[in-house]
Amino acid sequence: MGALTKGRYLSVMGLLLLVYCTVSVICKGATGDAQPDALPSVQGTLPHFIQEPEDAYIVKSNPIKLRCRAAPALQIFFKCNGEWVHQNEHISQEYKDLNTGLKVREVMINVSRQQVEDFHGPEDYWCLCVAWSHLGTSKSRKATVRIAYLRKNFEQDPQGKEVPINGMIVLHCRPPEGVPVAEVEWLKNEEPVSSLTDDNIDTRADHNLIINEARLSDSGNYSCLASNIVAKRRSATATVIVFVNGGWSLWTEWSPCNVPCGRGVQKRSRTCTNPAPLNGGAFCEGMSVQKITCNALCPIDGGWDEWSEWTVCSSQCEKQRSRGCNSPAPRHRGKTCEGNSEATENCTDGLCTQSMDSSNDVALYSGLGAGIIAVAILVVAVMLYRKNHSEYGVDVIDSSALTGGFQSFNFKTTRQGNPLLLNSSMQPDLTVGRTYSTPLCFQDSADKELFDPLPDIKVKVQSSFMVSLGVAERAEFHAKAPAETFPRDLSRDYCGSVDRRKKGLLTLNGPLSTSKEQLRTTGVFGHPGGRLVVPNTGVSLLVPHGAVAENMSWEMYMVINQGEASVQTLEGCEILLGPEVTYGPPGLDLFCPVAMTIAHCAEMDAENWNIQLKRRTQDSKWEDVMSVEDESTSCYCLMDSASCHLLLDQPGSYALVGEPLTQAAVKRLKLAVFGSMEASSMSYSLRVYCVDDTPHAFQGVVAAEKIRGGQLLEEPKMLPFRANTFSLQVSIQDVPQFLWSIKPFTTCQEFSFPQVWCSNQQPLHCAFSLERYSPATAQLSCKISVRQVKGHEQILQVYTAVAETEKDSVPFFMQTDCTITSQTGPKAFKIPLSIRQRICATFDTANAKGKDWQLLAQKLHLDRNLGYFAKQRSPSAVILSLWEARHQDTADLDSLASALEEIGKIHSKISPKEQDEPESDFNHIEAGAVLCGTGKLTSHKTEDAAPEYTG
Repeated sequence: MGALTKGRYLSVMGLLLLVYCTVSVICKGATGDAQPDALPSVQGTLPHFIQEPEDAYIVKSNPIKLRCRAAPALQIFFKCNGEWVHQNEHISQEYKDLNTGLKVREVMINVSRQQVEDFHGPEDYWCLCVAWSHLGTSKSRKATVRIAYLRKNFEQDPQGKEVPINGMIVLHCRPPEGVPVAEVEWLKNEEPVSSLTDDNIDTRADHNLIINEARLSDSGNYSCLASNIVAKRRSATATVIVFVNGGWSLWTEWSPCNVPCGRGVQKRSRTCTNPAPLNGGAFCEGMSVQKITCNALCPIDGGWDEWSEWTVCSSQCEKQRSRGCNSPAPRHRGKTCEGNSEATENCTDGLCTQSMDSSNDVALYSGLGAGIIAVAILVVAVMLYRKNHSEYGVDVIDSSALTGGFQSFNFKTTRQGNPLLLNSSMQPDLTVGRTYSTPLCFQDSADKELFDPLPDIKVKVQSSFMVSLGVAERAEFHAKAPAETFPRDLSRDYCGSVDRRKKGLLTLNGPLSTSKEQLRTTGVFGHPGGRLVVPNTGVSLLVPHGAVAENMSWEMYMVINQGEASVQTLEGCEILLGPEVTYGPPGLDLFCPVAMTIAHCAEMDAENWNIQLKRRTQDSKWEDVMSVEDESTSCYCLMDSASCHLLLDQPGSYALVGEPLTQAAVKRLKLAVFGSMEASSMSYSLRVYCVDDTPHAFQGVVAAEKIRGGQLLEEPKMLPFRANTFSLQVSIQDVPQFLWSIKPFTTCQEFSFPQVWCSNQQPLHCAFSLERYSPATAQLSCKISVRQVKGHEQILQVYTAVAETEKDSVPFFMQTDCTITSQTGPKAFKIPLSIRQRICATFDTANAKGKDWQLLAQKLHLDRNLGYFAKQRSPSAVILSLWEARHQDTADLDSLASALEEIGKIHSKISPKEQDEPESDFNHIEAGAVLCGTGKLTSHKTEDAAPEYTG
């Protein structure tokens, strides 16, 4: 039945029903027949709707239901888009309202997605209800039916910002188009952000997020979440960084004049810690040190006056005279007069004598003899005591190790004030003696977590009294005046103590980690080559182009060994200067050597160090490969200030080992201080780490502190640690005494020399526990002094807010390659392939003018151990691989471009006769590959040319 026919049919039926009802009522009224069961009706009222159809949305393909309910109503029909809905599509029911007694009719229809999509009109798809009663009809409101959707792309994503602290942050967000309109919610680090819980945040009706005054805790990753009944959409992440610009602290007091006599210099300093710059904030402008001239009064040595006249002869036949030290008197730390101030002579030329009782002589000599014997016995007893205690000092049973890891040794000292004390209102007491103790810092065990309680152990410690006086005593052993050099049979005191310390300890393993798993990275490499990187360790492996045969590939791996199994102890006085690295697989067959880079912690000086490259054999023993100062054709070793670059043909485990030749040998230590609130809200813990200055060793510290929730309080600093057998002392200074208290007798702590020198990439740490007197104390300022006895000192300035418990820990370890572990193909190399091939083709060919690979090595400062390059299939390719490994952290090709330009200038200085000769391949290299003015290397447009590379 057509729509028109259906409408007419319903209209006719409605009229007939109306006529019938009217006639029926009239008839019943005329006859007066009462029907007790008939429903009561309200005379003179039209149907009214108890429930009208509501707007609805179709989600996916699910139909929706429209309902109408009216009373009194004899019939209800739906009308959609101006047309009546067929009676068969209605679902109706009738019941009596118990409260009013009226007949209530309810009708429902279904509307499908297809019906809505097929409708094409000037407005949305709509439906209404028409209800009939005895007196006429009533119409309901129009209900619209729309298909719900939500687009994928935001009309505007929030953008990241860097704002200063207390600045305003405005993040814009326009959600994607949708029906119904999407609601917007803001997220920060995956957590909802609302103005209801934070008065500083304002979420506007236009979906923008406004933070009125930026706080450090507002730094984070923000995104807006749009949602309706269909779906949820998430915008791109906007990183907000709240930074703090640095501010200068107060000036320290002027230092004493630096010369004992005459014109000198005084200086004072200040630090950029009030506040310290955070999150990329600007460093303080201006000078951190001021200097002024000073004049120190020179010492005046005393001089003798003239002798006085002789006195008259006494009854003992003697005369005397005297003199004073007043010509001039000693002043300004000058020396007093040398010699006697009185003189005595016999005034009778020996003729005046007196008798003495012989018994008095016997008593005198007997007393002198007894005194000498007593002194001798005392000296012998002291020597025996020192011999028995010369190695460590005093035995102490470490009963506190389970709780603190430290054992105290009591001694007396004088309390001293410090002119650099921040916020100090108390004067130093220079008269009252204090008894305190020096805790010991123990080396962390590789078998435990970094902060696990230490077992109950017995430790021998040295009296810190000698150290506090500045006496040159050894931390764990005593030695006579050290020799100027360390020969192969190094001083017994030095090597003996080191060897005793190394037994069961000095092994080739990595820094203390939260797990015993190895640091491992893998990659599949084919003919194009590539690069393997162990993130944040300073260890990488370069596989050159062409090292793997065509149509072949190798799954290569690189591992930093951290376990202790099958690792042998080093010999003599050798120490590990970097991590032990293994690359493989075994049986790897390559056409040219790979380039491995390992970070080290030695201050390079051939006169003070003997550095060896060692390789582990199949029976887990170590064999010498080469000395870094020697020449070898089996491998190549290039030492930079912080890294060692190796060219290797044979896979296996390699380690860089150093032996000090003199006491001037230095290895670098990295010092860092972390802090965190303890279980008690009033206590704060400062942890000081001393670790070999390599990225791999420091990574263990960062990982452990990340688990503990510690914050890096000062940028790590480097301390040169000399092989002079003296210990390392860590002390806390300038703690505001009226705001903070520190556990008594724990302000100075000490590492013995073997602990530090033989740490072998494992971190050492000690802790200071402070307690604030009031919860209102929100800041802590102090200094951490780390110094080697008779060596260098570093100051770590601590200035931190301790009240911000929700403040995220500050990440320190950031490297550009911290997420990339494997790169293959051209993107792994800085030199485009076409340029590399041209350079190799030119310089590998012997040239009468000397323009061969040896000149290339010389200009790239790789002209030692040339015999190794000479045996290679392509010396230039190996030289370029070594250059790539050496410059992997820099993003420019300036050094290579400059070298090629210099070679080009040498080549251009030829005779006029030679100028008529045809251009050599080198001219093409210079013209096509080197743009020295811009520092760029570009390749010609050849079929296999790599894209342009800009340094």
